[in-house]
Amino acid sequence: MRIDIITAVPELLKSPFENSMVKRAQEKGFLEIYLHNLHDYGKGNYNQIDDTQYGGGAGMVMMIEPIDKCISQLQSERKYDEIIYMTPDGETLNQKTCNSLSLKENIIILCGHYKGVDQRVRDLLVTKEISIGDYVLSGGELGTCVLVDAVARLLPGVLSDETSALYDSFQDNLLAPPVYTRPEEYKGLKVPDVLLSGHTQKIEEWRQEMAFKHTEERRPDLLND
Repeated sequence: MRIDIITAVPELLKSPFENSMVKRAQEKGFLEIYLHNLHDYGKGNYNQIDDTQYGGGAGMVMMIEPIDKCISQLQSERKYDEIIYMTPDGETLNQKTCNSLSLKENIIILCGHYKGVDQRVRDLLVTKEISIGDYVLSGGELGTCVLVDAVARLLPGVLSDETSALYDSFQDNLLAPPVYTRPEEYKGLKVPDVLLSGHTQKIEEWRQEMAFKHTEERRPDLLND
C-alpha cells in the first residue's frame, strides 16, 4: 500500500511514522508513506496556502489552488483509490472503515488546517471524509496518524501473528475479551481456569462469551449495529 499525505506541517507526522509498527511495515515493504508539504505548491513569493474567507468571519481558509496542484501532480503519476480529507465533520472512523481501506492500493490523505479547506476542494477532489471523534484538533495531522496506524496493522505480513488483528476490539462489532499472562495468581486474583486447561474449543467459547458480555456492559450500542 502507498499513502501520500498532504500537510501544511509535515514535521508533525515524521516521528509517529519512524517508530514502532508503522516503521516496521515500511521496512518490510508492506507500506510506503510519502509526505508532501503543501507550501511547496503555494502561491507567490511566500508560498501562500490560505486566505481570509468570503463573507467575513474569524479564521483562515486553505485555498483550493495549492491543494489541486499537489493532487493533480500525484494523479498524473498513478491512480488513487481514495482521496481522504481529515475533518471533524467527516464520518467517524471505525474498524469497518479501516478494514475496507486496508484493501486499497494507493490513498491520498489531506490534512485539514486553520478553519478548513475551500468547499470546492471537498466538492471536486475529495472522495471520502473522515473524523476520529467529536472534537476539534489544531489540524488533521494527528487524526492522520491514527488512521494510518489503524490501517497499517491490518496489512498482511505487518503483524508477526496475522490472526491477531482478527481478535481486536470492534471486529464483528464486539469488544475484545479479557487477556492474562504470567503469573497465574497475583494479589489473590487468579487467571480463569479455562485459560489454563489447554482445551482449545472451551477457551474459544469462553473468549466469545466474555467478548459479548464485555460489549454488552460497556458498548451495548455495538450489538444493535
